[in-house]
Amino acid sequence: MRDVGEGVRFAREVLGATILHADQDFAAIRFGESVWMLHHDRTYRGNALRGVVDGLEGRGAGVELRLYGCSPDVAEERARAQGFTVLAGSIDKPHGLRECVILDHEGYAWVPGIGIPDKQG
Repeated sequence: MRDVGEGVRFAREVLGATILHADQDFAAIRFGESVWMLHHDRTYRGNALRGVVDGLEGRGAGVELRLYGCSPDVAEERARAQGFTVLAGSIDKPHGLRECVILDHEGYAWVPGIGIPDKQG
């Protein structure tokens, strides 16, 4: 990630996640039972992935990160207020989830979703 601080801001202010730890190189983030980590590009100096990410444009192209239990309506509203791109507004889907699609600052597509009560069988 080019800017861990921006990743932390997106997670906290749009997704409503809890920041467990954050510095300029690394962050640990929790939402519900899920924990994920962000690493700055410079931490990959000795990592096999370095050659894959060096110089890439549109880092998140094609990557979709689904966060079940995160209200799409709330996340969409927060994303719009913060100036993030909402690719698809909140909508009830035939598979029983209410979802939206939001791009973060690196271009990763986040899909917050919750179950639709009358479709929960």
